[in-house]
Amino acid sequence: MREELLAIIERNSRIDLKELAVILGVEEIDVVNELQALEEEGIVCGYHTMIDWEKTSIEKVSALIEVRVTPQRGQGFDNIAERIYKYPEVTSVYLISGGFDLLVTLEGKSLKEISGFVSDKLSTLESVLSTATHFILKKYKDHGTILTKKYEDQREKVSP
Repeated sequence: MREELLAIIERNSRIDLKELAVILGVEEIDVVNELQALEEEGIVCGYHTMIDWEKTSIEKVSALIEVRVTPQRGQGFDNIAERIYKYPEVTSVYLISGGFDLLVTLEGKSLKEISGFVSDKLSTLESVLSTATHFILKKYKDHGTILTKKYEDQREKVSP
């Protein structure tokens, strides 16, 4: 039940508990207890609403920042990652393979605000060797959800 429950709530965290119990073939109280256990074990870490900010009047800019750092003796990348994720602008931090060590995602009100964060806060941290900033221009799919409609040719057909 646990794996199926996790798969369902990952796709739709707002699903009604009664409906979830029916899908899983168990009692509603069993679903409630399992969800509580998953939260207490730190397996379910939070519930989020995905918003397509492009469809609102609110200006938001998102960026992916690749960061190369010097790992600290005995602690690797954990301390510098923690320093970075404590900034409120930062939405996620990942340890990655390849030419960079960390991938940082952040949001701001403008390109200038994000650039300022990178140059004034991120790049000045003592363990940071270099950064590469990539601004997100358009989201097509996010967290498994397709955000754009499939392109359909709107031109009129011309017959010879």
